[in-house]
Amino acid sequence: MPFYVYITTTPNNTALYTGVTNGLKKRIGEHKSKLKDGFTKKYNVGKLVYYEAFEHVKDAITREKQIKGGSQQRKLVLIRKLNRSWRDLTEEL
Repeated sequence: MPFYVYITTTPNNTALYTGVTNGLKKRIGEHKSKLKDGFTKKYNVGKLVYYEAFEHVKDAITREKQIKGGSQQRKLVLIRKLNRSWRDLTEEL
């Protein structure tokens, strides 16, 4: 089962959230339906704009920490490299 590091944003791309999960489609569904209280619910962060898959959870967590530890600018560059138009990637899952 793959593990994913992902970045979601608001409909107008103003706030970013980075997370890790082993069920990306389910997790993005939870963000979109605002099932859990927290940052993503408060700021309406549910548009999937970036993700990476890993075979081992340890690698996914390491990558999540690396992305979270980077600047906002580095996250923007990462997203634009994969998803220049900032489309919602949920339908690809």
